[in-house]
Amino acid sequence: MSHWRLAGLYFFYFALLGAIMPFWNLYLYAQGYNARDIGLLGAVMMGTKVVSPYMLGWLADVTRRPMLTIQWSNLAAFLFFLPIFMLGGEQGEGQGSRTLHMGLIIAAFTFFWNAVIAQYEAVTMLTLGNHYQKYGRIRAWGSVGFIASVSLLGWLFETLEINALPWVVALLLLTIWLSSLGTGEPRTSPQPENLHGLGSIIFKPSVLAFFAGCFLVKFAHGPYYTFYSIYLDGYGYSTTSIGILWSIGVIAELALFMFMGRLLAHYSLRAILSISLVAGIIRWAVIGYFPENLLLIVLAQIAHALTFASYHAAAVEWVRRKFGEHHQGQGQALYSALSFGAGGAVGAIVSGLLWSDTPSANWQLTWMIASLASVAGLLLFAFFAANPSAETQSEAKTERESSNV
Repeated sequence: MSHWRLAGLYFFYFALLGAIMPFWNLYLYAQGYNARDIGLLGAVMMGTKVVSPYMLGWLADVTRRPMLTIQWSNLAAFLFFLPIFMLGGEQGEGQGSRTLHMGLIIAAFTFFWNAVIAQYEAVTMLTLGNHYQKYGRIRAWGSVGFIASVSLLGWLFETLEINALPWVVALLLLTIWLSSLGTGEPRTSPQPENLHGLGSIIFKPSVLAFFAGCFLVKFAHGPYYTFYSIYLDGYGYSTTSIGILWSIGVIAELALFMFMGRLLAHYSLRAILSISLVAGIIRWAVIGYFPENLLLIVLAQIAHALTFASYHAAAVEWVRRKFGEHHQGQGQALYSALSFGAGGAVGAIVSGLLWSDTPSANWQLTWMIASLASVAGLLLFAFFAANPSAETQSEAKTERESSNV
């Protein structure tokens, strides 16, 4: 499979994320949803990642046709988003009813949209095989798509009302589906008869510690993904400025992705994950206590290179090594579900409950909880989540010793 095909999948997927992440909650805010409802709707969007990636991963592993499952899922996401255009102009509808209807639409389309990214990762890793160092350069095109989307839409929404956002989302969902149609299936080897079950991998202490750490990483990102734009808006930042700040974070992410192959070759996964969490501890504290200091906010956005790019590249590689070729779809799905899904959803709910409509100590408390979650994640990665390669060598040594008895 052409690496450009893989790059295209990431480009359009993250172009849509660039429309949703900085602007979706601003759109909801403009539509009259309060902070509590925005937090709940954000939790729905992230919560579908808990179930759908694993379901699609299981289907992809069973059928051995991950790209076909991706294509059907992309089409379903587009079709289930379209009812949002029937919500406009409803008069006399209660706030609870509006929130319920919006929640159902978000749940339906994100169930399928959120399911595909883990399979993009699985397809990419299966295609690259032992050339996994090239992952960063392919994944970087997702960052390019995000930057292009955020930059263009930040300017566009200065001219047009943000109520135009659903039309942008629908167009990008359609483009994602069309771009996936020309991508073929990755080549895989036949499944061995003595293949170990998935449970024998998942319930190892090091794997449980790894997934718990991933959960905490994305829990810490909950207020960032849900309220960062609204937070900056509350301190007087324009939509253009907010878009630029999001772009700075992703530009830093893009730059680091380009070098991740070298970092993965020279440093252990545990070291990369631990450094990423240290950056997170500092980043969330800076955002919480210095929102009006533009220089520090810019530096905090540059730290996105560590809190997301290095963490994510190392985590995906950790899963690749640990789960192997024939459990790759479900392994990447579990990573996506437990971190981006469960962690992000719980983080969104907690931040939504703590948030208030005016600047207050609750805002700082939200960011400090994120920082403390990063501390807990650091302890798990540093002391309990063993490097897969080292753990595998230890297991092999134990098996050899047992066979010699």
